[in-house]
Amino acid sequence: MEKVKVSVPVMSDLFARGEKPEYLFWVGSAGAFDDRYKKVTREFVKILHHFNVSYAVLGTEESDSGDVARRAGNEMLFQMQALMNIELFKMYGVKKILTCCPHDYNTFRNEYPDFGFLAEVVHHSQFLAGLLANSKFQIPNSKQIQNPKSKIQNEFNIQHSKFNITFHDPCYLGRANGEYDAPRKVLSALGTSMIEMKRSKSFALCCGAGGGQMFKEAEQGNKEVFIERIEDVIASGANVVATACPFCMVMMTDGIKYKNKEEEIKNYDIAELVSMALGL
Repeated sequence: MEKVKVSVPVMSDLFARGEKPEYLFWVGSAGAFDDRYKKVTREFVKILHHFNVSYAVLGTEESDSGDVARRAGNEMLFQMQALMNIELFKMYGVKKILTCCPHDYNTFRNEYPDFGFLAEVVHHSQFLAGLLANSKFQIPNSKQIQNPKSKIQNEFNIQHSKFNITFHDPCYLGRANGEYDAPRKVLSALGTSMIEMKRSKSFALCCGAGGGQMFKEAEQGNKEVFIERIEDVIASGANVVATACPFCMVMMTDGIKYKNKEEEIKNYDIAELVSMALGL
């Protein structure tokens, strides 16, 4: 199958031509450097191009939101990052920020206003749900497809009925910002079976990576949090655990490997599932 090639617009290039995109797509550290989550970034960019969304990335000008620094207690580093980013945002006239990371979403939405920056911040689950609400987002089923765009799309529509998906709620999307419906609306649009874990939505268990925990040694206890959470996934009977956060993806993937369930359970970001269904 021929890979889809897209040219990602860079904010500085558009700015030099006097153009201004509707969205700044904040890629995030994981989206730029983590091998697994770079795949999510690529699939989401394909979706943006598929729907002709006006966006741009900062490229080498993008730094870090400062979320982990603040959670880990380095307030000075956080404020340095925030002020540096805000100056950049203001220079480019950024009014809308689109991101796949709930941690960055929470930081831009709830913490940057304290430093004088206000913008509409959209998580990619909300963005995809918005496309659905505007009737732009339609996943054709296998009966509707006469000439599948790709082998992947055909394969997805043949076996999507076998997908039993459960969604793991990211803490900074769910409990921190009250967003539970958007990712579920997107997954429901795929035509797959949805299964809720016993602990879900506001009662969902953390993946174990938030608050800077992913970057430090485990504390005393008889079980890692990610193991407890992947046991919830296994108990649900789902064969796909969908995530919408780079931290959660790392922890769920580690849990699947720890339990030797790589053949039985797959972990996909919601953007990957949408991209597969659209045959991008």
